[in-house]
Amino acid sequence: LVVAPGVTDIALPRLSMHPVGGLPFVHVEEPQYRGSHRLAKTTFDLVCAVLALTVAAPGMLVVAALIKLQDGGPVFYRQERVGLGGTVFRMWKFRSMVVDADRMVDTIRAQTGQEDATFYKSARDPRITPVGRFIRRTSIDELPQLFNVLTRDMSLVGPRPLAVGEGEKIPGFVPRRILVRPGMTGLWQVSGRSDLSEADRIRLDLFYVANWSMVQDLLIVVKTVRAVLASDGAY
Repeated sequence: LVVAPGVTDIALPRLSMHPVGGLPFVHVEEPQYRGSHRLAKTTFDLVCAVLALTVAAPGMLVVAALIKLQDGGPVFYRQERVGLGGTVFRMWKFRSMVVDADRMVDTIRAQTGQEDATFYKSARDPRITPVGRFIRRTSIDELPQLFNVLTRDMSLVGPRPLAVGEGEKIPGFVPRRILVRPGMTGLWQVSGRSDLSEADRIRLDLFYVANWSMVQDLLIVVKTVRAVLASDGAY
């Protein structure tokens, strides 16, 4: 006899069978974010962030100089994002758009037909600078987020940090997302990146939150290297 329990998007380690009153019951364990699991993730984040910054520092200095020489504007772009427990922090990125690009976002969304999109991103966004197009394609613009990892606002792996107000129209989405720290990379970044549909991004983010494990984080890091080298869906 094979019985389908109707449980979806739950990783196998969280599922087990227990007899209750002589009947078999499917038991779903809670995600483990505490104790040794949390310590392991924190240690992994800090060690890897320090090593990555040490290796990437010379290249980051060159990119910073190119951005400054291009138009004289600021090197970094710092936007408010929602982190663990709903706390708001400022995320570091290399600036890849023209100065004051935020003021143009409503006009650009209308031009690209994405007025109602939950996650806005366009490969044809006219605000992206020539240097910005290169650092986006190679994901170099994300490297300054290693500072956010060191300050514990972010993790190396996790759902991408939401902008303030982003995703609020989706029932239950934001409250579940903020149960974990947002990450520099995550499941949807290694599964197609910006080419994925909104429904797939939401599903993959929630799957990560519900089924987090260190093994999964390590696999995502390995896949991230491959995704960055391929540059698929990066813009």
